[in-house]
Amino acid sequence: MPDSATTTIDAYLAGLGAPQRDIADALVPILDTGATDAVGRVWHGHPVWLIDGTPVAGFKAYPKYVTFMIWGGQLLADESGRLERGARMGTVKLASVDDVDRELFLEWLQQADPVGHS
Repeated sequence: MPDSATTTIDAYLAGLGAPQRDIADALVPILDTGATDAVGRVWHGHPVWLIDGTPVAGFKAYPKYVTFMIWGGQLLADESGRLERGARMGTVKLASVDDVDRELFLEWLQQADPVGHS
C-alpha cells in the first residue's frame, strides 16, 4: 500500500500490489476521460480528480479492495444498485478489475461534473 507521503498518482500506483494495481490502472483512464476538465493529483493521500480545487472523483486502495468515489454521488441516478450513497459522495468497492464498469462509471462522472461540463 502507498504511504501517506506519496505525492504523484504514478507513485501511488507503483505502491500497489495486485489486484489493487489492476483496478487502479483501469480507473485512471476512466477518470481522465470522464472527469471533464478535471486534473488528477494525490489529495489527502490518494488520487482525486479536481476542477478548480473542487473534488469530482477519485479512488483509494485498501488491503482487499479499491473504493471508487464520486463527490455528489448521493444525488446520482443509479439503476445498477451498485452505488453506496453517503452524505457527500457515492462509492463503490471494487475487489477485482472485473468489478470496473467503464460505461457505468463514465455515466456517473458525467452526472457528477460540478460545473456542467460534458
